[in-house]
Amino acid sequence: MNAEAANPATPGSVTSGHVTPTGSRRKARPRLDLRRLGRAALLGPAARDRLPDAIGHVVDAHRAHHPDADLEPLRHAYVLAESSHRGQMRKSGEPYITHPLAVTLILAELGAETTTLTASLLHDTVEDTDVTLDQVGEQFGEEVRYLVDGVTKLEKVDYGAAAEPETFRKMLVATGNDVRVMSIKLADRLHNMRTLGVMRPEKQERIAKVTRDVLIPLAERLGVQALKTELEDLVFAILHPQEYEHTRELIIRNAARADDPLAEVAGDVRKVLREADITAEVLIRPRHFVSVHRVSRRRGALRGADFGRLLVLVNEDADCYGVLGELHTCMTPVVSEFKDFIAVPKFNLYQSLHTAVAGADGQVVEVLIRTHRMHKAAEAGVVALGNPYTAPPEEQSASDGERVDPTRPGWLSRLLDWQRAAPDPDTFWSTLREDLAQDREITVFRPDGGTLGLPEGATCVDAAYAQYGEDAHACIGARVNGRLATLSTVLKDGDTVQLLMGQDAASEPSREWLEHAHTPAARIAIQRWLAAHPAQGEAPGTEPEEAARPLAGDPARSPAPDAPDAGRPTAAQVLADRAGATVRLAGCCTPVPPDEVTGFAVRGGAVTVHRVECAAVARMKSAGRAEVGVRWGEGAECRVTLVAESFVRPHLLADLTEAMALEGAEIVSATVEPPDRQQVRHTYTVQLPDAAHLPVLMRAMRNVAGVYDVSRAQPQTPGV
Repeated sequence: MNAEAANPATPGSVTSGHVTPTGSRRKARPRLDLRRLGRAALLGPAARDRLPDAIGHVVDAHRAHHPDADLEPLRHAYVLAESSHRGQMRKSGEPYITHPLAVTLILAELGAETTTLTASLLHDTVEDTDVTLDQVGEQFGEEVRYLVDGVTKLEKVDYGAAAEPETFRKMLVATGNDVRVMSIKLADRLHNMRTLGVMRPEKQERIAKVTRDVLIPLAERLGVQALKTELEDLVFAILHPQEYEHTRELIIRNAARADDPLAEVAGDVRKVLREADITAEVLIRPRHFVSVHRVSRRRGALRGADFGRLLVLVNEDADCYGVLGELHTCMTPVVSEFKDFIAVPKFNLYQSLHTAVAGADGQVVEVLIRTHRMHKAAEAGVVALGNPYTAPPEEQSASDGERVDPTRPGWLSRLLDWQRAAPDPDTFWSTLREDLAQDREITVFRPDGGTLGLPEGATCVDAAYAQYGEDAHACIGARVNGRLATLSTVLKDGDTVQLLMGQDAASEPSREWLEHAHTPAARIAIQRWLAAHPAQGEAPGTEPEEAARPLAGDPARSPAPDAPDAGRPTAAQVLADRAGATVRLAGCCTPVPPDEVTGFAVRGGAVTVHRVECAAVARMKSAGRAEVGVRWGEGAECRVTLVAESFVRPHLLADLTEAMALEGAEIVSATVEPPDRQQVRHTYTVQLPDAAHLPVLMRAMRNVAGVYDVSRAQPQTPGV
């Protein structure tokens, strides 16, 4: 981002006019003098047949992106804003009109369309002058009215520790309906940060912390890297002045170097691509201050190539991979640095190929490869994606990979979904802060080829709620990369996740899932369910979760993919001393005849049956739960968990499961633990048509070569 609208540096001020890392060699546009703009504004509006001189730079920047734009709304908006703010002054001494002009210039340089720029010129009129929203709507239309109203609401929000969560939630809802509101707010904050030097140090620090905690993460999620990086540097200078000065000295010393390894490698890259007949533009991208600081902390002493990266711009997507192939063929690649964000874009619509090559002197140079379209989206994010209410051109169809609504990134849609489900504003606020703190996202794949974007550290629980919403309450297990996994499994970028859903209408989430849920969608959905079912949990008078149904996160009870009912214990013929009660067998101890059993009433009038030595029985008795008498009746269909211990040998698992199938056992779930000293432990939950057949099944399993013991799974005891 250029700093055309920044004030001249004043003592203690923070501007973006610091030394450019590596001494940027591109020709910068002349700086604007806000005092000159202020004088132009004080002269009053220009004649109606021409644009006011004060917005000439805005018009030039706008025409560079939108040469056919209708400029009449801008002229009209400026005239209204100038006349409304006339007489108002900023704390820095300039006429107030210089602020909306500077904000609008920032957005114009990013490529914002005319409606956004019109609203930007007017964004403070309703808040600070006698202009009303109705007047804005009458003169500029409903879109501009909506945007100005949204920004006005943002101005009333205190983002600090004493923030009113419900106000922020309402603001976010308005922003979500049209992210251009937040675009204007970010540009507004950037200009205010550029001119923050006139304020008291404590106020500078407070505003900088708010910018760091809320607005910079939002800029990252909106993909507006140009705003995000400059805001980071301005915040860095205020909150960490010593580290900032040290980094500044490093950049100055590097800029004074006679040699430039980045320029040398850039020349080599241009030669390689020219010989390959690939049309490309190779640029040096200096790192911003915070980036240099991070690299220095990670690598220690910095070398010349650490102060920037190379950017290769091409015309077509296929050319990106052509450039990559040539660089990896003709230069020495650092393969571990390769990332493909074109095939799998980041959550904020960012697309690029990342790689690195080693120069002749051994310095590693990072290279970004992208098209001009990708570069525009990377710098300006949703600001450059246009008007969401305008139909796309005919040549742009769904086949070119663009989202149906390009101004609604996936993360924002998810955020709007879970904010509606948040049980209260405080929960929403705290969860939002946690979500904004997640600065990295992974992509996992569904078996049908679809993808899910999740924060780094997300588990299968998060994937379930991301894919199914509140229907994920019925999730009973997962497969990760084809292998059975617990719901607490932490997912990695590129994993394939198959979620296994139960068919039981009584399926319900476990309180333990909260320990494994990292996304707001998952945590809020689970909390809502638990709040709506107070009988759930381990409080007196409730059924412990593990006693009511098998935990999907328990590897010993992971469901088989072919068993849709895998998570539901089915009752044998059990009679309960409670008329009309539904009876189900507890998944924690899987009782079968002739086990000694007892029962406890749970929500909905059901009775769960446990073996008397089950650990859950002791807990429920200590909680004052009344027992319900139960007994085995005639007929003995049952479900039971068996543990087989064996030596390691080829095809053992196939032989063992075949022997079980021949005895009529339906395998509901299976877990095979990693071998330990050439021994392996198998755990199977099986459904038998007749409990009397259990000894025969266990004998058949023992007869499989290599199996040396088969036993019933023992219920856990307290303290184990």
